[in-house]
Amino acid sequence: MVPGEENQLVPKEIENAAEEPRVLCIIQDTTNSKTVNERITLNLPASTPLRKLFEDVANKVGYINGTFDLVWGNGINTADMEDSSAGDDSVHDKFIGPLPREGSVGSTSDYVSQSYSYSSILNKSETGYVGLVNQAMTCYLNSLLQTLFMTPEFRNALYKWEFEESEEDPVTSIPYQLQRLFVLLQTSKKRAIETTDVTRSFGWDSSEAWQQHDVQELCRVMFDALEQKWKQTEQADLINELYQGKLKDYVRCLECGYEGWRIDTYLDIPLVIRPYGSSQAFASVEEALHAFIQPEILDGPNQYFCERCKKKCDARKGLRFLHFPYLLTLQLKRFDFDYTTMHRIKLNDRMTFPEELDMSTFIDVEDEKSPQTESCTDSGAENEGSCHSDQMSNDFSNDDGVDEGICLENNSGTEKIPKPGLEKNSLIYELFSVMVHSGSAAGGHYYACIKSFSDEQWYSFNDQHVSRITQEDIKKTHGGSSGSRGYYSSAFASSTNAYMLIYRLKDPARNAKFLEVDEYPEHIKNLVQRERELEEQEKRQREIERNTCKIKLFCLHPVKQVMMENKLEVHKDKTLKEAVEMAYKMMDLEEVIPMDCCRLVKYDEFHDYLERSYEGEEDTPMGLLLGGVKSTYMFDLLLETRRPDQVFQSYKPGEVMVKVHVVDLKAESVAAPITVRAYLNETVTEFKQLISKAVHLPAETMRVVLERCYNDLRLLTVPSKTLKNEGFFRSNKVFVESSETLDYQMAFTDSHLWKLLDRHANTIRLFVLLPEQSPGSFSKRTAYQKAGGDSGNVGDDCERVKGPAGSLKSVEAILEESTEKLKSLSLQQQQEGDNGDSSKSTETSDFENIESPLNERGSSASVDNRELEQHMQTSDPENFQSEERSDSDVNNDRSTSSVDSDILSSSHSSDTLCNADNAQIPLANGLDSHSITSSRRTKANEGKKETWDTAEEDSGTDSEYDESGKSRGEIQYMYFKAEPYAADEGSGEGHKWLMVHVDKRITLATFKQHLEPFVGVLSSHFKVFRVYASNQEFESVRLNETLSSFSDDNKITIRLGRALKKGEYRVKVYQLLVNEQEPCKFLLDAVFAKGMTVRQSKEELIPQLREQCGLELSIDRFRLRKKTWKNPGTVFLDYHIYEEDINISSNWEVFLEVLDGVEKMKSMSQLAVLSRRWRPSEMKLDPFQEVVLESSSVDELRDKLYEISGIPVEDIEFAKGRGTFPCDISVLDIHQDLDWNPKVSTLNVWPLYICDDGAVIFYRDRREELMELTDEQRNELMKKESSRLQKTGHRVTYSPRKEKALKIYLDGAPNKDLTQD
Repeated sequence: MVPGEENQLVPKEIENAAEEPRVLCIIQDTTNSKTVNERITLNLPASTPLRKLFEDVANKVGYINGTFDLVWGNGINTADMEDSSAGDDSVHDKFIGPLPREGSVGSTSDYVSQSYSYSSILNKSETGYVGLVNQAMTCYLNSLLQTLFMTPEFRNALYKWEFEESEEDPVTSIPYQLQRLFVLLQTSKKRAIETTDVTRSFGWDSSEAWQQHDVQELCRVMFDALEQKWKQTEQADLINELYQGKLKDYVRCLECGYEGWRIDTYLDIPLVIRPYGSSQAFASVEEALHAFIQPEILDGPNQYFCERCKKKCDARKGLRFLHFPYLLTLQLKRFDFDYTTMHRIKLNDRMTFPEELDMSTFIDVEDEKSPQTESCTDSGAENEGSCHSDQMSNDFSNDDGVDEGICLENNSGTEKIPKPGLEKNSLIYELFSVMVHSGSAAGGHYYACIKSFSDEQWYSFNDQHVSRITQEDIKKTHGGSSGSRGYYSSAFASSTNAYMLIYRLKDPARNAKFLEVDEYPEHIKNLVQRERELEEQEKRQREIERNTCKIKLFCLHPVKQVMMENKLEVHKDKTLKEAVEMAYKMMDLEEVIPMDCCRLVKYDEFHDYLERSYEGEEDTPMGLLLGGVKSTYMFDLLLETRRPDQVFQSYKPGEVMVKVHVVDLKAESVAAPITVRAYLNETVTEFKQLISKAVHLPAETMRVVLERCYNDLRLLTVPSKTLKNEGFFRSNKVFVESSETLDYQMAFTDSHLWKLLDRHANTIRLFVLLPEQSPGSFSKRTAYQKAGGDSGNVGDDCERVKGPAGSLKSVEAILEESTEKLKSLSLQQQQEGDNGDSSKSTETSDFENIESPLNERGSSASVDNRELEQHMQTSDPENFQSEERSDSDVNNDRSTSSVDSDILSSSHSSDTLCNADNAQIPLANGLDSHSITSSRRTKANEGKKETWDTAEEDSGTDSEYDESGKSRGEIQYMYFKAEPYAADEGSGEGHKWLMVHVDKRITLATFKQHLEPFVGVLSSHFKVFRVYASNQEFESVRLNETLSSFSDDNKITIRLGRALKKGEYRVKVYQLLVNEQEPCKFLLDAVFAKGMTVRQSKEELIPQLREQCGLELSIDRFRLRKKTWKNPGTVFLDYHIYEEDINISSNWEVFLEVLDGVEKMKSMSQLAVLSRRWRPSEMKLDPFQEVVLESSSVDELRDKLYEISGIPVEDIEFAKGRGTFPCDISVLDIHQDLDWNPKVSTLNVWPLYICDDGAVIFYRDRREELMELTDEQRNELMKKESSRLQKTGHRVTYSPRKEKALKIYLDGAPNKDLTQD
């Protein structure tokens, strides 16, 4: 801080800051009730002293200064912000903020970050209690943990347990992690702490944080886990001592009075909100408890068989409480199942509960005389820790039959013997925890209302927020409708109500108080000290992080010339020189360049713009240079390098960067860019002078072309116009040319310069992998390459190519050789008897390629070229006409799919139709396009023109000729240049690579024709595959589309094979093997045509299957069917026609299925499903058997299953398979996980929705009992099933109707059981 004018304190770094941070002050006038809701806002500099703040407020509201006080929003009076020893004047000299943190009043670090809320979040709640961070959906866990923490008896007992690190890993020790958590809840200064260490000790991973669970379920599972961990310790019986009660389940004969009974233990009492079948809920907990022990009469068909009477008699069945625990847990069963809608629901009915509950009226002390030997424990019970009664039958948590609980190596448990019952007059319980659920049965939020036994005050523990509440807030959790409020419309809407209640017995002899710090055991004191040190270390680290600038860093490697990216993290007090050293080491330039050849500059990576350099500021802190510590910056930093003999250029704010490319018209080359910097207010004349100095070209004859965006070229012709008016921005690209030619006198769009720049903008580089052992020697293809495509060797007045023998051949000789080759190929094709198709396929693309060097040649050879072309046209016109075919023939009558058209036209659709008017377009060298590339068609075959096509219909939009009768090949000039390329890797023996420079406006058909000389076959006999990321290949088949979707350095693979004709589709055929481990096996690629029947396609497949796959099949012993991913679908009948009855598309896939007998599918009204029998007594699945149904009737399905299995129709239960075929599921889960025997009459309704062939149906005999497995058998079977499912790649798929079971793993990690989802 330094003194400023009028004795105000000004932060020193603000003196040099470009813009001082400002503070938004919101003042609430609380001087009277009329103005209490008014707000006054002032936007003031952060250095404004409090005296000035008082003056501004007084002027704003019209008060006299000195007659009012200002208080910070956190309740701190402005007068309290200074030390008691300071005078009053110093108070008003303080600058306003942001709000100062503890111990840092007036420090410069207070205004570094304009967001100071993060530090306030770290501060402990004013209640003195610490919250818990919700990992994602762990509110149920937080509520239970806070309740246990606020239970003195549980917390004290946990503190007395001592962890032995030598015996167990602390990471997997649940009691130790709970101990750590409780210590942090009691001693931490944070507002909230994480629970990740606790959940990690449960064996959970991050995915568990996104699972919603029931808090009562968690309570039961956690207690089981703690009991297992505390075996043979002082706390071994802690859970039973605190939470376990005892009840009697009895049946009494009403004739003889004989009573049969058993004793159960419980950890909580489930209370029904609304009796089954009733629309009226119980009004209070007491009423629900009375209903819980209310006996029922067993009469009629439900009579009880009396052992004494030896017959069925009327009887009374019920429950009696024998013993209540010290901590009584009541679960209000608000979740139920609605059998009308077949959905789970939440009951939001009102149920009151008292603050003090007298349980003496519910206990039966006389039943204590019952012998303990007949009591049963809750180990292995369906509802562990809960009593068993008919009232629990509707509990949705057990509907799915999930084996919920802890995962144990050994499940053998010991019987728990409860203590004798208490006297009736001592059963007064006081409420101290209410776990509240807000939401519906589908999901919601838990929080806890807990009474502290220290001050008898109620608090709300809502994840990280802890606040005081009153008894009125507790009453609002009773539930019940409170008007027409929406879902989650307020904190206490009708969906917010109590779910679990925990009472503590009022017994002064047993009621404990929390241990004080001096009463802690020694190991807890050590733990507290360690946690405090860790918290202090975290606090220091956060302070460092809060003062660290994090900004993107770029560097162009001086040797590799590759732009590198990283993130620079530098403390705000580090100097620029120190930051350069950090960046220098981060970019690994120590062995490449000296550090004094590097500097940091302000950089805009998006526009590739150098904003400014920092000369003379090497000792300035980075916090000032970057404008403070921010979460994000609107700019980046570039580590700029130079050679030792160079000098860094100074970059000033306000300059624009221009990349200048020098164009050489004679060599037809565009040089690499040179960077210059200019100001937007400079004129074009001044800009030319600046460029002239940089590139050493005369400014008088200089032409400057600005490329504002892709293919938008503007010639700068007005000398007095400023760069800003010409459209210059931060980063720009210009092309300059200065020559003595007359090209500058032509209109710009007709000039050689424009054509060269247009070609430069649209030319891309592709790498083409030629097929192995292509026909013909590579030397011949080299000759084709030189003749047909090597047009980039500008400056050659006469193209000459060295042949295989090293002799020089003229262009005429090459043309003649190419013509003869095409003639011989044409004759060969015709002799093969292709009905004229092959003769039409003998395109003269080789011949057309030879035009490329002519077109690319300089204007000096134009006369010779024209003569050569005329000679070519007139030498044998009939032969040419009979053998040649144009690009437009190839491309005629093509339509482009809407998806691909959108992709291709999204960027430069207007560029693909170059000069679509009727006039001829002059080429780059000034030559007109010539009829060598015009349409050529035999008169004999005019009426039956052949085209190549994809799956789309003819649209008629690609007319071969325009209105003037000129072929489109004449109108569109395309650039193509190819040369051999030595690939670094992956080129293998026999592979050859080409590096091709091509105009991306060229069509795929023309591109293939240009490649013919290099491949050695006609374009109709090879395919083009585009290589994407991860070496994925997709065939490019749309011949009329351009290469606009390709970009620089894309890879292309050429494969030999017939290209598709119009109406043909390439189809991948897979064999369906329903009973094999891998049911989907690729066979071959086939070609199906539009209008072909399924039987015709099967006939064509038979020889291919025999030759390529070794399958000898008759046409009636296999079928084709739809393939969707790996799922078999609709069976195709022989008379179905592709495109009419069956939709077909490019790269289509079908299944071929070999039949055991005659085809049963004769009509589309039939339905073919795959059935599989499940044998629970043997724990195995039978092979698949196909069942063909005449309708979707469930009765017919049962009849068919009876025919193949012999199971009586009434005993057949079935379920639909889940997931991808073959719907694999573990034999350990299938019996309970599938939705067996759905209540439907047809298969095409919910929940089956079987409307197509190929569905999987599991079925079983309901009379067959499930095999009982020992632990060893289960573990062995689990391993086998895991291995089997892992090999097949299948897992049990997620079903939204079934929740994932909550489990705590005692070894700290779950078994990787693939059978569990």
